[in-house]
Amino acid sequence: MQAKDINTIGIVGAGLMGHGIAQVFAFHGFQVNIYDVDPTMLLAVPDRIRENAVVFEELGLVTPEAIAAGLNNITLCTTLPGLTDGAQVIIEAVSEKLDLKIAVFREIESYAAEDAIFCSNTSAISITDISQGLDHRERFLGTHYWNPPHVLPCVEVIKGEATSNEVFETVCELLQSAGKDPVRVLKDVPGFLGNRLQHAMWREAVAMVEMGIAHPADIDKVVKNGFGLRCAFLGPLETADLAGIDLSREVHAYLFPFLSSTTTPSPVLDTMCRENKLGAKTGQGFHDWPEAKRRGFVKQRDETLLKILSMRRPDEKEGR
Repeated sequence: MQAKDINTIGIVGAGLMGHGIAQVFAFHGFQVNIYDVDPTMLLAVPDRIRENAVVFEELGLVTPEAIAAGLNNITLCTTLPGLTDGAQVIIEAVSEKLDLKIAVFREIESYAAEDAIFCSNTSAISITDISQGLDHRERFLGTHYWNPPHVLPCVEVIKGEATSNEVFETVCELLQSAGKDPVRVLKDVPGFLGNRLQHAMWREAVAMVEMGIAHPADIDKVVKNGFGLRCAFLGPLETADLAGIDLSREVHAYLFPFLSSTTTPSPVLDTMCRENKLGAKTGQGFHDWPEAKRRGFVKQRDETLLKILSMRRPDEKEGR
């Protein structure tokens, strides 16, 4: 199957990531079948996409007519056979539980077309492990979207041990046609690329809270107002090149012994979980999140990211 022949996408899971992925494809003219085991979550998809689209419309990036056309491309499916009907590529966006993902794909494969391509949106679980229940593992791979998926262009495309080169390249081309910037992950390693980088920083941030080095607000501030500002323009290895590899090596030699190297979650996180301080979804985490603040913050986040994307240098917009 070639990317140009794909016109119908199936999405399993209508939650935080699934409805945004549906929006991406539907607004680029694909037919989208979406399924969720929770009827309430499924029925909320159109309203959540309309809410997502508000900031795009305010910035002049989409018209009301385009929003209506995109929503018209989406079919809400109440069964997995309905989801797989006509779907050439099926993307899973369910909870990060290996057993659940294996079971979902095993059932999907029993209904899907014999040449359908299967993708998992897992952010860290081994693609090879998820594929173990499939008869046709060569048609399975990872497509890790970043939150919010309807805004951020990067999608990590992860090749499992059995993934065919043809399927791998077909999905990369498909993502490009849907306005995304696919990143090829050639080895199936835990966390892939982005989460290995991101969680290495998070580990150090939580460790600094645990040691009383700074308050959470100041740790976030030094990222947002310091090195984080340049991350939309420069990657870490470009930054190292510009600073000088010799300087980077000197800093590493001095600093690395002082950095956290723990292989288990911080006790700070254990305590917060016990106290139900789970972040924005419970109203309190490292910061307080009243509902009005959360909604306003998400809208401002999307608006800021879209403005940054509009200013990126040409080679970053086109992908390299």
